[in-house]
Amino acid sequence: MSRISTVFLFFCFIFVLVLSRLYYWQIVARDALQAEADSQHYFKFSLPAVRGEIRSWDATPLVMNDQVYLVYAEPKNIENLGFFAKSISEILSVDMATLLTKISDNKTLWVPLKHKVGEDIVSKLKTLKMKGLGYERESHRYYPESSMSAHILGFVGSDENGNDKGYFGLEGYYNRELRGKNGSLLQEKDVRGAPILVGDVTRIDPENGRTLVLYLDRIVQHIIEKKLLDGIEKYGAKEGSIVIMDPKIGGIIASASFPSYDPSNYTAFDKGVYKNPVVGSSYEPGSTFKSLVMAAGIEEGAVTPMTTMDESGPVRVGEYAIRTWNNEYHGKITMTQILERSSNVGMVYVGEKLGKDKLLQYIHDFGFGQATGVDLEDESSPELRESSKWGDIDLATASFGQGIAVTPLQMVRAVAALANGGMLMEPHVVREMRDLRGNVFPVPVNKIRRVVSERTAKQVTEMLVSSVDNGEAKWAKPKGYRIAGKTGTAQIPVAGHYDATKTIASFVGYAPADDPKFVMLVLLSEPSSSQWGSETAAPLFFSIAKELFLHYNIAPIGF
Repeated sequence: MSRISTVFLFFCFIFVLVLSRLYYWQIVARDALQAEADSQHYFKFSLPAVRGEIRSWDATPLVMNDQVYLVYAEPKNIENLGFFAKSISEILSVDMATLLTKISDNKTLWVPLKHKVGEDIVSKLKTLKMKGLGYERESHRYYPESSMSAHILGFVGSDENGNDKGYFGLEGYYNRELRGKNGSLLQEKDVRGAPILVGDVTRIDPENGRTLVLYLDRIVQHIIEKKLLDGIEKYGAKEGSIVIMDPKIGGIIASASFPSYDPSNYTAFDKGVYKNPVVGSSYEPGSTFKSLVMAAGIEEGAVTPMTTMDESGPVRVGEYAIRTWNNEYHGKITMTQILERSSNVGMVYVGEKLGKDKLLQYIHDFGFGQATGVDLEDESSPELRESSKWGDIDLATASFGQGIAVTPLQMVRAVAALANGGMLMEPHVVREMRDLRGNVFPVPVNKIRRVVSERTAKQVTEMLVSSVDNGEAKWAKPKGYRIAGKTGTAQIPVAGHYDATKTIASFVGYAPADDPKFVMLVLLSEPSSSQWGSETAAPLFFSIAKELFLHYNIAPIGF
Protein backbone atom coordinates (compact mmCIF):
# COMPACT_ATOMS: atom_id res chain seq x y z
CA MET A 1 0.00 0.00 0.00
CA SER A 2 1.43 3.40 -0.98
CA ARG A 3 2.13 6.14 1.53
CA ILE A 4 -0.61 8.32 0.00
CA SER A 5 -3.20 5.55 0.48
CA THR A 6 -2.14 5.10 4.10
CA VAL A 7 -2.50 8.82 4.80
CA PHE A 8 -5.85 8.85 3.01
CA LEU A 9 -7.18 5.97 5.12
CA PHE A 10 -5.87 7.64 8.26
CA PHE A 11 -7.79 10.85 7.48
CA CYS A 12 -10.91 8.78 6.65
CA PHE A 13 -10.65 7.09 10.03
CA ILE A 14 -10.29 10.45 11.80
CA PHE A 15 -13.26 11.81 9.84
CA VAL A 16 -15.47 8.87 10.85
CA LEU A 17 -14.32 9.21 14.45
CA VAL A 18 -15.17 12.94 14.54
CA LEU A 19 -18.49 12.30 12.82
CA SER A 20 -19.37 9.59 15.33
CA ARG A 21 -18.51 11.85 18.22
CA LEU A 22 -20.61 14.69 16.81
CA TYR A 23 -23.52 12.28 16.35
CA TYR A 24 -23.20 11.19 19.98
CA TRP A 25 -23.09 14.78 21.26
CA GLN A 26 -25.89 16.14 19.09
CA ILE A 27 -28.25 13.14 18.99
CA VAL A 28 -27.61 10.51 21.66
CA ALA A 29 -26.47 12.72 24.55
CA ARG A 30 -28.29 15.90 23.45
CA ASP A 31 -30.78 16.05 26.33
CA ALA A 32 -28.21 15.29 29.02
CA LEU A 33 -25.72 17.81 27.65
CA GLN A 34 -28.45 20.42 27.25
CA ALA A 35 -29.50 19.91 30.86
CA GLU A 36 -25.88 20.22 32.00
CA ALA A 37 -25.43 23.42 29.98
CA ASP A 38 -28.66 24.87 31.36
CA SER A 39 -27.55 24.08 34.91
CA GLN A 40 -24.45 26.21 34.30
CA HIS A 41 -26.44 29.17 33.05
CA TYR A 42 -29.77 28.93 34.92
CA PHE A 43 -31.30 28.32 38.29
CA LYS A 44 -34.18 25.88 37.81
CA PHE A 45 -37.15 25.75 40.17
CA SER A 46 -39.75 23.02 39.59
CA LEU A 47 -43.47 23.91 39.50
CA PRO A 48 -45.48 20.80 40.39
CA ALA A 49 -48.40 19.76 38.19
CA VAL A 50 -51.82 19.08 39.70
CA ARG A 51 -52.58 15.37 39.71
CA GLY A 52 -55.58 14.23 37.67
CA GLU A 53 -58.86 13.26 39.34
CA ILE A 54 -60.52 9.83 39.36
CA ARG A 55 -64.28 9.72 38.78
CA SER A 56 -67.01 7.07 38.69
CA TRP A 57 -69.00 6.28 35.53
CA ASP A 58 -71.38 9.22 36.18
CA ALA A 59 -68.43 11.62 36.73
CA THR A 60 -68.86 11.70 40.53
CA PRO A 61 -65.41 12.36 42.07
CA LEU A 62 -63.80 9.44 43.87
CA VAL A 63 -60.39 11.12 44.15
CA MET A 64 -59.92 14.89 44.10
CA ASN A 65 -57.23 17.39 45.05
CA ASP A 66 -57.17 19.62 48.10
CA GLN A 67 -55.92 23.21 47.76
CA VAL A 68 -52.40 22.92 49.22
CA TYR A 69 -49.18 24.78 48.51
CA LEU A 70 -45.45 24.55 48.17
CA VAL A 71 -43.98 27.29 50.34
CA TYR A 72 -40.65 28.59 49.07
CA ALA A 73 -38.19 31.40 49.79
CA GLU A 74 -36.32 33.87 47.56
CA PRO A 75 -33.11 34.51 49.56
CA LYS A 76 -32.13 37.62 47.55
CA ASN A 77 -35.36 39.34 48.67
CA ILE A 78 -35.15 38.47 52.38
CA GLU A 79 -34.27 41.51 54.50
CA ASN A 80 -33.46 39.82 57.83
CA LEU A 81 -32.55 36.14 57.58
CA GLY A 82 -32.73 35.42 61.33
CA PHE A 83 -36.11 37.08 61.82
CA PHE A 84 -37.43 35.45 58.66
CA ALA A 85 -36.31 31.97 59.75
CA LYS A 86 -37.69 32.36 63.28
CA SER A 87 -41.09 33.61 62.10
CA ILE A 88 -41.54 31.05 59.32
CA SER A 89 -40.25 27.99 61.22
CA GLU A 90 -42.79 28.43 64.01
CA ILE A 91 -45.76 28.49 61.62
CA LEU A 92 -44.45 25.76 59.29
CA SER A 93 -43.31 23.57 62.22
CA VAL A 94 -39.85 23.05 60.71
CA ASP A 95 -36.45 23.23 62.38
CA MET A 96 -35.23 26.83 62.50
CA ALA A 97 -31.53 25.97 62.06
CA THR A 98 -32.24 23.85 58.99
CA LEU A 99 -34.40 26.57 57.48
CA LEU A 100 -31.75 29.24 58.15
CA THR A 101 -29.12 27.11 56.39
CA LYS A 102 -31.36 26.82 53.32
CA ILE A 103 -31.98 30.54 52.95
CA SER A 104 -28.42 31.69 53.74
CA ASP A 105 -27.03 30.72 50.32
CA ASN A 106 -27.20 33.97 48.34
CA LYS A 107 -26.37 32.08 45.15
CA THR A 108 -29.73 30.33 45.28
CA LEU A 109 -32.70 32.11 43.78
CA TRP A 110 -35.49 29.85 45.08
CA VAL A 111 -35.50 27.47 48.03
CA PRO A 112 -38.40 25.08 48.72
CA LEU A 113 -39.27 25.20 52.41
CA LYS A 114 -42.19 22.80 52.78
CA HIS A 115 -44.55 20.83 50.54
CA LYS A 116 -48.27 20.11 51.01
CA VAL A 117 -48.99 23.13 53.20
CA GLY A 118 -52.68 23.68 53.91
CA GLU A 119 -54.70 26.81 53.16
CA ASP A 120 -54.96 27.70 56.86
CA ILE A 121 -51.17 27.71 57.33
CA VAL A 122 -50.62 29.72 54.15
CA SER A 123 -53.16 32.30 55.39
CA LYS A 124 -51.13 32.74 58.57
CA LEU A 125 -47.94 33.16 56.56
CA LYS A 126 -49.53 35.75 54.32
CA THR A 127 -50.48 37.89 57.33
CA LEU A 128 -46.74 38.30 58.03
CA LYS A 129 -46.31 40.08 54.68
CA MET A 130 -42.78 38.73 54.64
CA LYS A 131 -40.62 39.67 51.67
CA GLY A 132 -38.93 36.76 49.96
CA LEU A 133 -41.74 34.31 50.73
CA GLY A 134 -43.67 32.67 47.89
CA TYR A 135 -46.33 30.01 47.24
CA GLU A 136 -47.11 27.60 44.43
CA ARG A 137 -50.19 25.40 44.31
CA GLU A 138 -49.61 21.66 44.76
CA SER A 139 -51.73 18.52 44.45
CA HIS A 140 -52.86 16.70 47.58
CA ARG A 141 -55.20 13.73 47.34
CA TYR A 142 -58.67 14.01 48.86
CA TYR A 143 -61.20 11.16 48.97
CA PRO A 144 -64.84 12.35 49.12
CA GLU A 145 -66.04 8.77 49.64
CA SER A 146 -63.45 8.08 52.38
CA SER A 147 -62.02 4.56 52.07
CA MET A 148 -64.51 3.32 49.48
CA SER A 149 -62.88 1.48 46.57
CA ALA A 150 -59.45 1.68 48.24
CA HIS A 151 -58.08 -1.40 46.48
CA ILE A 152 -59.28 -0.10 43.11
CA LEU A 153 -57.91 3.40 43.63
CA GLY A 154 -54.54 2.79 45.30
CA PHE A 155 -52.80 5.74 46.95
CA VAL A 156 -50.21 8.46 46.36
CA GLY A 157 -46.94 8.37 48.27
CA SER A 158 -43.44 9.68 47.61
CA ASP A 159 -40.67 8.29 45.43
CA GLU A 160 -36.95 8.24 46.35
CA ASN A 161 -36.70 11.94 45.42
CA GLY A 162 -39.69 13.02 47.48
CA ASN A 163 -41.95 13.51 44.45
CA ASP A 164 -45.54 12.28 44.32
CA LYS A 165 -45.94 8.78 42.97
CA GLY A 166 -48.94 6.49 42.67
CA TYR A 167 -48.82 3.05 44.23
CA PHE A 168 -51.16 0.09 43.67
CA GLY A 169 -54.51 0.16 41.88
CA LEU A 170 -55.26 2.93 39.42
CA GLU A 171 -52.87 5.41 41.04
CA GLY A 172 -49.99 3.05 40.31
CA TYR A 173 -51.07 1.79 36.89
CA TYR A 174 -51.95 5.24 35.50
CA ASN A 175 -49.31 7.19 37.43
CA ARG A 176 -47.82 8.71 34.28
CA GLU A 177 -51.20 9.95 33.00
CA LEU A 178 -52.37 11.18 36.39
CA ARG A 179 -49.22 13.01 37.47
CA GLY A 180 -49.04 15.32 34.45
CA LYS A 181 -45.84 17.19 33.65
CA ASN A 182 -44.14 19.60 36.04
CA GLY A 183 -43.35 23.13 34.94
CA SER A 184 -40.35 25.24 35.89
CA LEU A 185 -38.96 28.70 36.56
CA LEU A 186 -35.58 29.49 34.96
CA GLN A 187 -33.38 32.39 36.15
CA GLU A 188 -30.08 33.29 34.50
CA LYS A 189 -26.95 33.21 36.69
CA ASP A 190 -23.38 34.46 36.20
CA VAL A 191 -20.11 32.51 36.14
CA ARG A 192 -19.89 32.66 39.94
CA GLY A 193 -23.34 31.09 40.25
CA ALA A 194 -25.02 34.28 41.48
CA PRO A 195 -28.40 35.23 39.97
CA ILE A 196 -28.39 37.96 37.32
CA LEU A 197 -31.08 40.27 38.61
CA VAL A 198 -31.63 41.85 35.21
CA GLY A 199 -31.39 38.50 33.41
CA ASP A 200 -34.20 36.58 31.81
CA VAL A 201 -36.76 34.76 33.96
CA THR A 202 -38.63 32.08 32.07
CA ARG A 203 -41.75 30.39 33.43
CA ILE A 204 -42.97 27.11 31.94
CA ASP A 205 -46.39 26.35 33.37
CA PRO A 206 -47.06 22.77 34.51
CA GLU A 207 -49.29 20.50 32.46
CA ASN A 208 -51.83 19.00 34.84
CA GLY A 209 -52.63 15.30 34.82
CA ARG A 210 -55.52 13.62 33.03
CA THR A 211 -58.79 12.69 34.73
CA LEU A 212 -59.82 9.03 34.75
CA VAL A 213 -63.50 8.15 34.26
CA LEU A 214 -64.28 4.62 35.39
CA TYR A 215 -66.88 1.94 34.70
CA LEU A 216 -67.32 1.81 38.47
CA ASP A 217 -70.85 2.50 39.71
CA ARG A 218 -70.56 4.09 43.15
CA ILE A 219 -74.07 2.97 44.19
CA VAL A 220 -73.23 -0.65 43.38
CA GLN A 221 -69.88 -0.18 45.11
CA HIS A 222 -71.65 1.04 48.27
CA ILE A 223 -73.97 -1.96 48.11
CA ILE A 224 -71.26 -4.60 47.86
CA GLU A 225 -69.01 -3.02 50.48
CA LYS A 226 -71.80 -2.95 53.05
CA LYS A 227 -73.05 -6.42 52.13
CA LEU A 228 -69.55 -7.89 52.21
CA LEU A 229 -68.79 -6.47 55.65
CA ASP A 230 -72.12 -7.77 56.94
CA GLY A 231 -71.49 -11.15 55.32
CA ILE A 232 -68.00 -11.52 56.78
CA GLU A 233 -69.41 -10.83 60.24
CA LYS A 234 -72.51 -13.01 59.79
CA TYR A 235 -70.64 -16.05 58.51
CA GLY A 236 -67.52 -15.56 60.62
CA ALA A 237 -65.22 -15.37 57.62
CA LYS A 238 -61.56 -14.41 57.87
CA GLU A 239 -61.77 -12.18 54.79
CA GLY A 240 -63.77 -11.78 51.61
CA SER A 241 -63.96 -10.30 48.12
CA ILE A 242 -66.65 -9.40 45.60
CA VAL A 243 -66.15 -8.35 41.99
CA ILE A 244 -68.83 -7.41 39.47
CA MET A 245 -68.21 -7.09 35.73
CA ASP A 246 -70.26 -6.09 32.71
CA PRO A 247 -69.82 -9.30 30.67
CA LYS A 248 -70.45 -7.63 27.32
CA ILE A 249 -67.63 -5.08 27.47
CA GLY A 250 -65.41 -6.23 30.33
CA GLY A 251 -65.96 -3.10 32.43
CA ILE A 252 -65.47 -3.52 36.20
CA ILE A 253 -68.69 -2.19 37.74
CA ALA A 254 -67.62 -2.71 41.36
CA SER A 255 -64.96 -4.49 43.37
CA ALA A 256 -64.39 -4.76 47.12
CA SER A 257 -62.19 -6.74 49.49
CA PHE A 258 -61.82 -6.77 53.26
CA PRO A 259 -59.70 -6.19 55.23
CA SER A 260 -59.02 -2.87 53.51
CA TYR A 261 -57.38 0.48 54.30
CA ASP A 262 -57.85 4.24 54.08
CA PRO A 263 -55.86 5.64 51.10
CA SER A 264 -55.74 9.09 52.72
CA ASN A 265 -53.97 7.58 55.76
CA TYR A 266 -52.37 4.48 54.29
CA THR A 267 -49.32 4.57 56.57
CA ALA A 268 -51.55 3.71 59.53
CA PHE A 269 -52.30 0.29 58.03
CA ASP A 270 -50.27 -2.88 57.61
CA LYS A 271 -48.63 -3.04 54.19
CA GLY A 272 -50.13 -6.47 53.65
CA VAL A 273 -53.57 -4.97 52.98
CA TYR A 274 -52.40 -2.69 50.14
CA LYS A 275 -52.50 -5.43 47.49
CA ASN A 276 -55.87 -5.96 45.83
CA PRO A 277 -56.88 -9.62 46.45
CA VAL A 278 -59.23 -9.58 43.44
CA VAL A 279 -56.27 -9.30 41.05
CA GLY A 280 -53.26 -10.09 43.22
CA SER A 281 -54.22 -13.16 45.28
CA SER A 282 -54.99 -16.70 44.16
CA TYR A 283 -57.29 -19.45 45.41
CA GLU A 284 -58.62 -22.81 44.27
CA PRO A 285 -62.04 -22.18 42.71
CA GLY A 286 -63.68 -25.47 43.65
CA SER A 287 -67.03 -26.30 42.10
CA THR A 288 -67.47 -22.93 40.39
CA PHE A 289 -64.88 -24.26 37.92
CA LYS A 290 -67.24 -27.07 36.89
CA SER A 291 -69.27 -24.79 34.64
CA LEU A 292 -66.18 -24.07 32.53
CA VAL A 293 -65.11 -27.71 32.20
CA MET A 294 -68.69 -28.62 31.31
CA ALA A 295 -68.71 -25.89 28.64
CA ALA A 296 -65.49 -27.32 27.18
CA GLY A 297 -67.02 -30.81 27.09
CA ILE A 298 -70.14 -29.58 25.31
CA GLU A 299 -68.18 -27.43 22.86
CA GLU A 300 -66.02 -30.41 21.86
CA GLY A 301 -69.03 -32.73 21.52
CA ALA A 302 -67.75 -34.98 24.30
CA VAL A 303 -71.07 -34.60 26.18
CA THR A 304 -74.44 -32.87 25.85
CA PRO A 305 -76.66 -31.48 28.61
CA MET A 306 -78.69 -34.70 28.51
CA THR A 307 -75.76 -37.15 28.35
CA THR A 308 -76.04 -39.59 31.25
CA MET A 309 -73.43 -41.31 33.41
CA ASP A 310 -73.62 -43.75 36.31
CA GLU A 311 -72.96 -42.04 39.63
CA SER A 312 -73.17 -45.23 41.68
CA GLY A 313 -70.22 -44.58 43.96
CA PRO A 314 -66.71 -43.15 44.25
CA VAL A 315 -64.52 -43.24 41.15
CA ARG A 316 -60.95 -44.46 41.41
CA VAL A 317 -58.10 -42.57 39.76
CA GLY A 318 -54.91 -44.50 40.36
CA GLU A 319 -54.57 -44.95 44.12
CA TYR A 320 -57.11 -42.21 44.89
CA ALA A 321 -60.87 -42.41 45.34
CA ILE A 322 -62.89 -39.37 44.22
CA ARG A 323 -66.13 -38.95 46.19
CA THR A 324 -69.10 -36.60 46.03
CA TRP A 325 -69.05 -33.65 48.43
CA ASN A 326 -71.77 -35.20 50.66
CA ASN A 327 -70.92 -38.86 49.95
CA GLU A 328 -74.36 -39.37 48.37
CA TYR A 329 -74.84 -41.04 44.98
CA HIS A 330 -77.81 -41.00 42.62
CA GLY A 331 -77.23 -43.67 39.97
CA LYS A 332 -77.89 -42.57 36.40
CA ILE A 333 -77.75 -38.76 36.15
CA THR A 334 -77.51 -36.21 33.32
CA MET A 335 -74.82 -33.60 32.80
CA THR A 336 -77.31 -30.93 33.94
CA GLN A 337 -77.89 -32.86 37.17
CA ILE A 338 -74.12 -33.10 37.67
CA LEU A 339 -74.04 -29.30 37.95
CA GLU A 340 -77.24 -29.21 40.04
CA ARG A 341 -75.80 -31.67 42.55
CA SER A 342 -72.22 -30.46 42.11
CA SER A 343 -70.99 -34.01 41.56
CA ASN A 344 -67.21 -34.42 41.63
CA VAL A 345 -67.61 -37.97 40.32
CA GLY A 346 -69.64 -36.65 37.38
CA MET A 347 -67.04 -34.03 36.54
CA VAL A 348 -64.26 -36.63 36.49
CA TYR A 349 -66.36 -38.40 33.86
CA VAL A 350 -66.58 -35.17 31.81
CA GLY A 351 -62.85 -34.58 32.14
CA GLU A 352 -62.04 -38.08 30.95
CA LYS A 353 -64.38 -37.71 27.98
CA LEU A 354 -62.75 -34.41 27.10
CA GLY A 355 -59.19 -35.75 27.40
CA LYS A 356 -56.00 -34.23 28.73
CA ASP A 357 -55.02 -32.11 25.72
CA LYS A 358 -58.44 -30.55 25.25
CA LEU A 359 -58.98 -29.94 28.96
CA LEU A 360 -55.65 -28.10 29.23
CA GLN A 361 -56.39 -26.19 26.02
CA TYR A 362 -59.66 -24.85 27.41
CA ILE A 363 -58.10 -23.99 30.76
CA HIS A 364 -55.70 -21.77 28.81
CA ASP A 365 -58.40 -20.50 26.45
CA PHE A 366 -60.55 -19.38 29.37
CA GLY A 367 -57.63 -17.17 30.41
CA PHE A 368 -56.02 -19.08 33.29
CA GLY A 369 -52.26 -19.11 33.68
CA GLN A 370 -51.94 -15.61 32.21
CA ALA A 371 -52.64 -12.08 33.42
CA THR A 372 -55.99 -10.62 32.36
CA GLY A 373 -54.46 -7.29 31.32
CA VAL A 374 -56.68 -5.33 33.68
CA ASP A 375 -55.55 -1.74 34.27
CA LEU A 376 -54.58 -2.19 37.92
CA GLU A 377 -50.94 -2.15 39.00
CA ASP A 378 -51.00 -5.06 41.43
CA GLU A 379 -52.20 -7.85 39.11
CA SER A 380 -50.46 -11.21 39.22
CA SER A 381 -51.27 -14.59 37.73
CA PRO A 382 -50.59 -18.02 39.23
CA GLU A 383 -48.65 -20.22 36.85
CA LEU A 384 -50.02 -23.47 35.45
CA ARG A 385 -47.96 -26.63 35.43
CA GLU A 386 -46.41 -27.71 32.15
CA SER A 387 -48.50 -30.18 30.18
CA SER A 388 -45.99 -32.98 30.78
CA LYS A 389 -46.38 -32.60 34.56
CA TRP A 390 -50.15 -33.19 34.61
CA GLY A 391 -50.92 -36.66 35.91
CA ASP A 392 -54.26 -38.47 35.85
CA ILE A 393 -55.13 -37.35 39.37
CA ASP A 394 -54.26 -33.72 38.52
CA LEU A 395 -56.65 -33.77 35.56
CA ALA A 396 -59.35 -35.42 37.67
CA THR A 397 -59.18 -32.86 40.48
CA ALA A 398 -58.91 -29.94 38.04
CA SER A 399 -62.23 -31.01 36.52
CA PHE A 400 -63.93 -29.97 39.78
CA GLY A 401 -61.69 -27.01 40.58
CA GLN A 402 -59.10 -28.39 43.00
CA GLY A 403 -55.35 -28.42 42.40
CA ILE A 404 -55.54 -25.35 40.15
CA ALA A 405 -55.02 -21.76 41.29
CA VAL A 406 -56.80 -18.72 39.84
CA THR A 407 -57.38 -15.10 40.78
CA PRO A 408 -60.93 -13.89 41.46
CA LEU A 409 -60.80 -11.64 38.38
CA GLN A 410 -59.65 -14.51 36.17
CA MET A 411 -62.60 -16.55 37.41
CA VAL A 412 -65.24 -13.87 36.92
CA ARG A 413 -63.86 -13.08 33.44
CA ALA A 414 -64.01 -16.74 32.41
CA VAL A 415 -67.65 -17.06 33.52
CA ALA A 416 -68.41 -13.77 31.75
CA ALA A 417 -67.49 -15.58 28.52
CA LEU A 418 -70.46 -17.88 29.12
CA ALA A 419 -72.68 -14.89 29.90
CA ASN A 420 -71.85 -12.93 26.75
CA GLY A 421 -72.12 -15.75 24.22
CA GLY A 422 -68.63 -17.24 24.35
CA MET A 423 -66.20 -14.30 24.06
CA LEU A 424 -63.28 -13.78 26.46
CA MET A 425 -62.95 -10.06 27.20
CA GLU A 426 -60.09 -7.94 28.48
CA PRO A 427 -61.30 -6.40 31.75
CA HIS A 428 -60.91 -2.67 32.36
CA VAL A 429 -61.62 -0.32 35.24
CA VAL A 430 -61.13 2.90 33.26
CA ARG A 431 -63.66 3.81 30.56
CA GLU A 432 -61.90 6.94 29.29
CA MET A 433 -59.33 9.64 30.10
CA ARG A 434 -59.91 13.38 29.78
CA ASP A 435 -57.47 16.28 29.71
CA LEU A 436 -57.97 19.95 30.53
CA ARG A 437 -58.29 20.85 26.85
CA GLY A 438 -61.49 18.83 26.61
CA ASN A 439 -59.91 15.92 24.73
CA VAL A 440 -61.37 12.49 25.51
CA PHE A 441 -59.33 9.30 25.16
CA PRO A 442 -61.57 6.20 25.34
CA VAL A 443 -60.06 2.94 26.56
CA PRO A 444 -60.90 0.47 23.78
CA VAL A 445 -63.10 -2.56 24.46
CA ASN A 446 -60.93 -5.55 23.64
CA LYS A 447 -62.29 -8.96 22.63
CA ILE A 448 -59.46 -11.42 23.17
CA ARG A 449 -60.83 -14.60 21.59
CA ARG A 450 -63.87 -16.78 21.23
CA VAL A 451 -63.72 -19.63 23.72
CA VAL A 452 -67.00 -21.41 23.00
CA SER A 453 -69.81 -20.94 20.49
CA GLU A 454 -72.98 -19.00 21.25
CA ARG A 455 -74.89 -22.29 21.15
CA THR A 456 -72.65 -23.83 23.81
CA ALA A 457 -72.84 -20.67 25.95
CA LYS A 458 -76.66 -20.78 25.83
CA GLN A 459 -76.76 -24.47 26.70
CA VAL A 460 -74.45 -24.04 29.69
CA THR A 461 -76.44 -20.97 30.77
CA GLU A 462 -79.60 -23.09 30.91
CA MET A 463 -77.71 -25.72 32.90
CA LEU A 464 -76.56 -23.06 35.36
CA VAL A 465 -80.09 -21.66 35.67
CA SER A 466 -81.21 -25.19 36.55
CA SER A 467 -78.33 -25.45 39.01
CA VAL A 468 -79.63 -22.35 40.81
CA ASP A 469 -83.28 -23.40 40.68
CA ASN A 470 -82.64 -26.97 41.86
CA GLY A 471 -79.36 -26.73 43.76
CA GLU A 472 -78.57 -26.56 47.47
CA ALA A 473 -78.95 -22.76 47.58
CA LYS A 474 -82.34 -22.53 45.85
CA TRP A 475 -83.95 -21.37 49.10
CA ALA A 476 -82.07 -18.03 48.91
CA LYS A 477 -82.75 -17.23 45.25
CA PRO A 478 -84.91 -14.11 44.52
CA LYS A 479 -88.25 -15.21 43.10
CA GLY A 480 -89.17 -14.26 39.55
CA TYR A 481 -85.62 -13.99 38.19
CA ARG A 482 -83.60 -16.30 35.97
CA ILE A 483 -80.12 -16.42 37.47
CA ALA A 484 -77.32 -18.60 36.12
CA GLY A 485 -74.79 -19.57 38.72
CA LYS A 486 -72.73 -22.13 40.57
CA THR A 487 -71.62 -22.58 44.16
CA GLY A 488 -68.09 -23.52 45.11
CA THR A 489 -66.42 -24.94 48.21
CA ALA A 490 -62.70 -25.57 48.00
CA GLN A 491 -60.43 -26.83 50.73
CA ILE A 492 -57.38 -24.70 51.43
CA PRO A 493 -53.95 -26.28 50.83
CA VAL A 494 -51.72 -26.01 53.91
CA ALA A 495 -48.15 -27.38 54.06
CA GLY A 496 -48.63 -29.75 51.14
CA HIS A 497 -52.06 -31.11 52.10
CA TYR A 498 -55.66 -29.92 52.36
CA ASP A 499 -57.05 -28.75 55.69
CA ALA A 500 -60.56 -30.22 55.93
CA THR A 501 -61.61 -27.54 58.44
CA LYS A 502 -60.65 -24.56 56.27
CA THR A 503 -62.45 -23.74 53.05
CA ILE A 504 -63.01 -20.96 50.57
CA ALA A 505 -66.73 -20.59 49.90
CA SER A 506 -67.77 -18.93 46.67
CA PHE A 507 -70.60 -18.31 44.27
CA VAL A 508 -70.30 -17.02 40.73
CA GLY A 509 -73.22 -16.17 38.51
CA TYR A 510 -74.87 -13.75 36.12
CA ALA A 511 -78.33 -12.26 35.63
CA PRO A 512 -80.75 -11.86 34.06
CA ALA A 513 -79.68 -15.12 32.41
CA ASP A 514 -81.18 -14.26 28.99
CA ASP A 515 -79.54 -10.83 28.76
CA PRO A 516 -76.97 -10.51 31.55
CA LYS A 517 -76.49 -7.07 33.05
CA PHE A 518 -73.76 -8.26 35.41
CA VAL A 519 -71.59 -11.23 36.32
CA MET A 520 -70.57 -11.43 39.98
CA LEU A 521 -68.22 -13.50 42.10
CA VAL A 522 -68.60 -13.66 45.89
CA LEU A 523 -65.70 -15.13 47.83
CA LEU A 524 -65.49 -15.84 51.58
CA SER A 525 -62.33 -17.23 53.15
CA GLU A 526 -62.66 -19.66 56.06
CA PRO A 527 -66.29 -19.01 57.05
CA SER A 528 -66.90 -20.48 60.50
CA SER A 529 -70.71 -20.68 60.50
CA SER A 530 -70.62 -23.19 57.63
CA GLN A 531 -67.88 -24.34 55.31
CA TRP A 532 -70.25 -24.67 52.34
CA GLY A 533 -70.63 -22.06 49.63
CA SER A 534 -74.33 -22.89 49.34
CA GLU A 535 -74.88 -21.72 52.92
CA THR A 536 -72.63 -18.64 52.94
CA ALA A 537 -71.45 -17.19 49.62
CA ALA A 538 -74.64 -18.10 47.71
CA PRO A 539 -77.12 -16.29 50.01
CA LEU A 540 -74.76 -13.30 50.08
CA PHE A 541 -74.73 -13.32 46.25
CA PHE A 542 -78.53 -13.44 46.10
CA SER A 543 -78.98 -10.64 48.63
CA ILE A 544 -76.73 -8.40 46.50
CA ALA A 545 -78.50 -9.50 43.31
CA LYS A 546 -81.83 -8.32 44.79
CA GLU A 547 -80.34 -4.85 45.28
CA LEU A 548 -78.91 -4.84 41.76
CA PHE A 549 -82.27 -5.74 40.22
CA LEU A 550 -83.78 -2.71 41.95
CA HIS A 551 -80.86 -0.49 40.97
CA TYR A 552 -81.08 -1.48 37.31
CA ASN A 553 -84.89 -1.44 37.36
CA ILE A 554 -85.10 -5.10 36.30
CA ALA A 555 -88.59 -6.42 37.01
CA PRO A 556 -89.23 -10.05 37.96
CA ILE A 557 -90.82 -12.32 35.38
CA GLY A 558 -94.59 -12.72 35.75
CA PHE A 559 -94.99 -9.81 38.18
